[in-house]
Amino acid sequence: MVLRFLLLPISGPLMGVTWLGEKILEQASTEIDDKENLSKQLLALQLAFDMGEIAEEEFEIQEEALLLAILEAEKQERDETQE
Repeated sequence: MVLRFLLLPISGPLMGVTWLGEKILEQASTEIDDKENLSKQLLALQLAFDMGEIAEEEFEIQEEALLLAILEAEKQERDETQE
């Protein structure tokens, strides 16, 4: 306990940098997962349309929404990398 207290000026910043790195990695993984999920949803939608499970009008509405979501995710990613 005393040793931990004495090493706090050295280990404290190191633990802070480690925590920060983990948070950045977690955020990046979430963003990648979001884009991947949107792409998978778009692929599933295309497959459902090709198999005749949904009407063309419904397909176009859902496709547009997914494409807009993908574009927004890419825009956010570009904005964050420019900061």
